[in-house]
Amino acid sequence: MSSQAFDQDYWEQRWKNNQTGWDIGHVSTPIKEYFDQLEDKSLRILIPGCGNAWEGEYLYSIGFKNVFLLDIAPSAIDHIKDRVTTFPHNQILLDDFFQLEDQFDIIVEQTFFCALDPSMRKSYAENTHRLLNPNGKLIGLLFDTEFGNDHPPFGGHKEEYTRYFSPLFRFKHFEKSKNSIPPRMGRELFINFEKA
Repeated sequence: MSSQAFDQDYWEQRWKNNQTGWDIGHVSTPIKEYFDQLEDKSLRILIPGCGNAWEGEYLYSIGFKNVFLLDIAPSAIDHIKDRVTTFPHNQILLDDFFQLEDQFDIIVEQTFFCALDPSMRKSYAENTHRLLNPNGKLIGLLFDTEFGNDHPPFGGHKEEYTRYFSPLFRFKHFEKSKNSIPPRMGRELFINFEKA
């Protein structure tokens, strides 16, 4: 299946049909623990493919006010606005990650990379690099397992990911996540990649 199949219409239908199996219903533990050790509340943070944006809601609740949520599906955007009424609507973006023009200190990866057609992975790495400020970081989780799907989620492994990211980033952390949620334990890598 080509990447064109996983476009706005595809994701909008997934939302409308309540096919949101990626949504764990709360902020992911490894990402929460990373957020909890951040001290600079002025950081500009982007969460692409944000879905219900549990991570964004959590960040905002602990004082990070420069958080930007991005999704391509209008229903996802509507869900966030309805669910988190205090979050600034001008920081909830209905847009294509690959068309975005802005700069951020941190980009949070939480089930967005695995939703893209694998043919887009090199472009994802390049676009993430483009959107980050100098020394900006890509942090979050990547699946370390194969699903054998012809549709999202798409799995992968560390060796493959290294090919996309090593030309553009310094790997500060790139290991099996030790505090994943039980259904994903042993199948996730926690990443902290610094823009080179």
